[in-house]
Amino acid sequence: MVDLSRIDALLTVKQVAAKLGVSAATVYGLCERRELRHVRVANAIRISPEALDAFLRAVAAARPRRVRR
Repeated sequence: MVDLSRIDALLTVKQVAAKLGVSAATVYGLCERRELRHVRVANAIRISPEALDAFLRAVAAARPRRVRR
């Protein structure tokens, strides 16, 4: 659950994309597929630092995929 008392701590899609080193479209896709928790503020998507940390922990804990050669 997002702590709305810390609304100033919410990250924009561009900020999350920069932290992950991916495009904004990739972040939008993660949100759309509900892989990255987010909130909508009017027409904008915001991500809490806690949600980003949880996403990164989930990715790190996932089994590594077999590399195709």
